[in-house]
Amino acid sequence: MTAWKEFKEEQLLSPDFKKEYDALKWEFDLISERQKAGLSQQELSALTGITQADISKIENGKGNPSVSTLRKLAKGLGKSLQIQFV
Repeated sequence: MTAWKEFKEEQLLSPDFKKEYDALKWEFDLISERQKAGLSQQELSALTGITQADISKIENGKGNPSVSTLRKLAKGLGKSLQIQFV
């Protein structure tokens, strides 16, 4: 395991940290999926028609993307969007 993963796993044991992490999980997932696909924000922008600035805002928790925008991002990453009420 990398130092970051070990640190994250340790921090997730804290209920307060876990609550905040879970609230931001979809943003972390977007960043992770983009990086796994080997895409820069600019490349994802070209695939989706969403500006690089908007992708950056979304990834940094400063954007408020619509479901349509999330679908475009998912499609650009070769994924499908799934929204659940749990």
